[in-house]
Amino acid sequence: MTCSILAPYDMDNGQSNRLEVYTPLPIALLTHTPHADFLESTANSHFHFSSFKMAPSLLTESNPEEVVAATKTPSNDHQIIQTPFPNPSLQVTADHQLKVVEAPVYAPRRGEVLLQIKATGICGSDIHFWKAGRIGQLVFQGDCIIGHEAAGVVLKCGEGVTQLKPGDRVAVEPGVPCEQCFLCNDGRYNLCEDVQFAGVYPYAGTLQRYKVHPAKWLHKLPDGFYYAEGALLEPLSVVMCGIQVARLNLGRGVVVCGAGPIGLIALAAARASGAHPIVITDVEPTRLAFAKEFVPSCITYHVDLAKDVQGNAKAIRALFGESEYVAPETVLECTGVESSVCTAAYTARRGGMVVVIGVGKAIMNNLPFMHMSLAEIDLRFINRYRDTWPSAIACISGGVLDLKKLVSHVFPLERAKDALHLCADPRNGSIKVMVVDEVDASLLPK
Repeated sequence: MTCSILAPYDMDNGQSNRLEVYTPLPIALLTHTPHADFLESTANSHFHFSSFKMAPSLLTESNPEEVVAATKTPSNDHQIIQTPFPNPSLQVTADHQLKVVEAPVYAPRRGEVLLQIKATGICGSDIHFWKAGRIGQLVFQGDCIIGHEAAGVVLKCGEGVTQLKPGDRVAVEPGVPCEQCFLCNDGRYNLCEDVQFAGVYPYAGTLQRYKVHPAKWLHKLPDGFYYAEGALLEPLSVVMCGIQVARLNLGRGVVVCGAGPIGLIALAAARASGAHPIVITDVEPTRLAFAKEFVPSCITYHVDLAKDVQGNAKAIRALFGESEYVAPETVLECTGVESSVCTAAYTARRGGMVVVIGVGKAIMNNLPFMHMSLAEIDLRFINRYRDTWPSAIACISGGVLDLKKLVSHVFPLERAKDALHLCADPRNGSIKVMVVDEVDASLLPK
């Protein structure tokens, strides 16, 4: 159906600014329970229906062997099972195409569960894999289902799974490490070279209805937790890893470079950590306007493309005051853009720290090496996250952070391809695009 919903950032004040989205049963974004009665759940919601129209089928014919190859799971001997509903999936191909195909559904093996994915957030890396075919050493060599920011409901448990049961609502931690290397044994499983990460070739991602995932890497959601919030735990985990490295201090200044989803989450997390003042930078005025609405206490800085990196850094530092002491001791770089990283290095005060959270190009040749050396700028990096999901869940369930306002657009699973096209065009003004599935797929054959 076609429906109009209130823009997520208007949910709390009841304004009537609506987004037109093409989605079936859009209450999926805000549903607390997987099988809540639809009429009851919408009675007090902010969703407003307009006209009804069935979404056309977007499934394409494909070689079954190719589809199976594109849906690789951690084990290569999974049994394919029949399900009462189709399993539409969105795949990126090696030649930079998007393909919507029917994917096989696997029975869970020992230690695994079969999920219905209820919400998946579109990440910038999904767009990058589609457009560029790679991020650094991660290369798409064939078709692969994308998506990794996800939450869903348990449909079936494999042998040996005791901590979860059918009907449990969970967030997906997408990386499955080997648990045997020295890094895994040291607790730094995010650095495991053999990690099987959902949505990174050749491991199938979450932009599909059904997905098998190890139970150990699923995190149960408390009552009152929205599926969209469960999907947002993944980018929140990225930010939390950066916040932990940065060791933010109460009442000390911070700069956040980039007002995309990661930068906005970093902005909210820095505010919750007690940092002040906080300056957020971007080249896009509309994103800065959203940042100001999202965290009113922040200071926004529109990056001046006519200035060099030192010129922008000088202007940013001036927002904190005149002395070196009050200059920001921490910069959270959330873009991965070389010029922004260089600006961050000049912005941090002497002895300060730049934490690069954003993903950038493989080689950067223009970093101000001697400035960072003489000023003892600590340049730090993070790779995804480790042991962040429990604390991320606590932040949201405890009201420390409210990230629902970041969701700007909602699409049904069958229109995931449209979601990526919208997200890829900055003129559309999207923040976080969600792909949701409201089919009740709980009735599986025995």
